[in-house]
This record gives sequence, C-alpha cells and structure tokens, in this order.
Amino acid sequence: MTKQNRIITLIAIAGMLSLVSCSSKLSPTTKKATTLNSESALKKPYVILISLDGFRWDYVDKYRPPNLINFISKGVEAKSLIPSYPSKTFPNHYSIATGMYPDKHGIIGNIFYSYKKEATYNIRNRKMAEDGSFYGGSPIWIEANKASMVTASYFFVGTEANIQGMTPTYYYKYDGSIKNEDRVAQAVKWLKMPAENRPHLITMYFSDMDDAGHNFSPSNEEKLKDKLLALDKNLGDLFNGVIATGLPVNIIIVSDHGMANQPVKNLIPIDDIQNDSLFLTINNGSIVNIHPKKNVDTNSLFKDLKQKENHFKIYKTKDTPGFEKIPTNKDWGSFQLVPNSGYYFSTKKSIAARIEKNITTIGVHGFDTKYKDMHGIFYANGPAFKNNYEIPAVKNIHIYPLMCRILGLDIPKDIDGDLDQIKSVLKTD
Repeated sequence: MTKQNRIITLIAIAGMLSLVSCSSKLSPTTKKATTLNSESALKKPYVILISLDGFRWDYVDKYRPPNLINFISKGVEAKSLIPSYPSKTFPNHYSIATGMYPDKHGIIGNIFYSYKKEATYNIRNRKMAEDGSFYGGSPIWIEANKASMVTASYFFVGTEANIQGMTPTYYYKYDGSIKNEDRVAQAVKWLKMPAENRPHLITMYFSDMDDAGHNFSPSNEEKLKDKLLALDKNLGDLFNGVIATGLPVNIIIVSDHGMANQPVKNLIPIDDIQNDSLFLTINNGSIVNIHPKKNVDTNSLFKDLKQKENHFKIYKTKDTPGFEKIPTNKDWGSFQLVPNSGYYFSTKKSIAARIEKNITTIGVHGFDTKYKDMHGIFYANGPAFKNNYEIPAVKNIHIYPLMCRILGLDIPKDIDGDLDQIKSVLKTD
C-alpha cells in the first residue's frame, strides 16, 4: 500500500468511526482490537448473532410473528435450543459465545462467588461485568480478532469486558433504554462501512421477551403477543436492511433460555436458610450455592441443612442433578440447594412486594434443562444455510464451532461444543 493510499484509508476510517460514534455510548476498543480486516478476512462472509433473551421454543408457533416465520421458512431451525445448566442469562449467553459449559468458562451464574478474585460477581455490578478476568474461554469475537477480522457488538454478554485484553472493535456498554430501532439502524450502518473496516461479526441483544415473561409470566398470552409482534417488526427492518446491502450475511437467532410460570405462593424465602456465620449463600433462584466458612464442619452443615428441607433438596455439588458433566469448578461451593418442581427461591422482601401488588404469577427460569419450558430457539438464514430445513433439539454449546466454520476461523480444541452435532444445517460444497 502506498503512502497516499494509506492516508486515504485512514481518512475513510476516521469518517466512518465518526458515523458509528454518533451516540456517546459507543465505546472504542480498549486495546489490540482489529480495526482493519486482513486480506483473508475481506474474503469471508458475514455473521450476525442475535440473542432474543427469554424467547421460549414454542413462541413462534403460538404467536405467528410474520417476519420470523418468513425468515425460518427460507432458512433452518432447531426443534429447540437446549441451554446449559443452570438455564440463566449470563451463563448461557457466554456458553453460546465460547462453546463451553459454564463450569469451564467460569460464568456459572448471574451471581457467583469467585475464589480467585475473592469477590462475589454480580451482573448488576458494572465494574465486575466489565472485568475480563472473570471470563474464561475465547469468545467468538476474540477468535475473529486473532484472525485480523473486524467485529462489532450492540450488546452481548462479555463484549464489554477486556477478555484477553481485547473487546470487539466497536461495542456499546449495556443500556436497556436504547430503543430496538436504534440497535437495528446501527447494525445496518456497520454493514455499510468500507470493506476494510466493516465488521464481519456483529452480535446483538434484545431483552423484550425476557422482560415480558418475568413481569407477566408466559401464561399472559396477550402481553407476550404484543411484545413479540413489536419485536418482530424490528427484526423485519433488520432483515430488509441486511438484504439491501447485497452482502453475504448469515443471520443466526438464538435465545439463552425459555421461561416457566411461577406461582408467588410457591416462592421459598432464602432468608430462613441463610446463616452468615456458617456459610456464604449465593442465590440464583433455581439453584443456591452454599460456601461453608473456614473451620466449619461440612458434614454437620450438610445434615443441618438437610433437616431444613422444605420444598427444596440439598445436594453435594458433585451429586447435583441437572449438570451435563460432574461440576469441578470450585466457585460452585460445597453444596447446592435445588427447589422442587414448581418452587423457586426468593427473598421475604421481594415476596411481600409482589403480594402487596396482587401479583400471583411471575415468570422464572434456571431449572434443569430436562424441562422443555427452559428451552430456547435456534433459527438461521443466509448463504451458508440450507433452505427450509429442520433439525432436532440441539445444545447451545454447538453454535460456537458453527460460527467458526462459517467465518473460516480455527475451532479451539478445548471447547465442549462439537461441530458435527449441528453442521447438517450448512449447505454442502
């Protein structure tokens, strides 16, 4: 490249960065992220990974959103997407991003105690959510960056953190108040950037169905349908915007988990179990991690908690049902409290607030994935995918190697995902 061409390219990049930075919330990379696609990356197709949080496997058939139905009919779908246990938001988004079970990548709950950090991780703590040292594995945007491929994110778990010292080239810090229309418009703008600095991987996140499911429960069909049809219009605008670019874009739509009805009368107050002098309690609703304090006799503690069982059971961590493999990550703690079917842990304060508002049913998730209500969605459409093709239910850890294959990235050897379990959705050469 001549000096003159380099100057022209730098001017073009500066102009486009100004375009995508029209919102003050857009964050430049911290360091090391690729800002120019390599010659090899320029020849690769594009992938947009979209998460529709809390979108249960049966919502499309039940509510018939027209744009999604059209998208699926011309692409591929799985009967359902099987989350990793516990079927919670952060663990499963990061399993999709890394191809690893939570036990391996380390984000084992929306809240968990880290022995390495000697701190309790909480998704509502912005400093922790952006601390890359909590996040194991090598998420798809990091693998793309290693291959000198530009990436972008309009929200996705882990994209705000400097994992391995890197973030996506362009990313936003999470702000749920940002309208879906703005997220869609930005994704299309990214695809209109000059080829040299146009992202080949874009991740997106929409919380609409999760918000509706939690607030109104999945049995409130009127509320869920209204939310879904509004979201479907946003997705339709995205699909049309992508088509208008004329680029070889592959769109993958997933969800992290499903949603189940939860009677408020069956909420278990964790306050009655907690004992700060004997153990640390980490409550994720569908599973509670128990970390005995130093010098506490664990056998006696187990027997004591066993006597308190009331609509829940205590397990030694290695014996806890729901895990795909015996958990070995120390951060789980010594014991797990698991509610019986139809029950969920909460706090007395939260339970009282719902009763005061005459709320009788809410939506929850996080349970053993043998329960179909916990299953999410996998839909995909684009030049890499077959047309009108369906596969059985598939685990979410297999999406990562699928994205690697489409983008021409090496698949890390230490992941739990297996391309062979999902590659049938791809067109054969």
